[in-house]
Amino acid sequence: MEKDDENHWKLGIFYYNKDDKRLFPPKRNQFLGWTVNFANPYSVLAMISIIILLILIAQYIKK
Repeated sequence: MEKDDENHWKLGIFYYNKDDKRLFPPKRNQFLGWTVNFANPYSVLAMISIIILLILIAQYIKK
């Protein structure tokens, strides 16, 4: 899988590759962690779920 192919990066920061089945592929600079494969609907759903979970935890801690 060629992760540095410019055709798979939209605006230089959004990874979009329909052939890559990974939910969270590594960023271009692997020391910075992972990114979301926006071409995979499950990765977008996972990202939204994580954000909702973090919001719910923050709301619970506030109470």
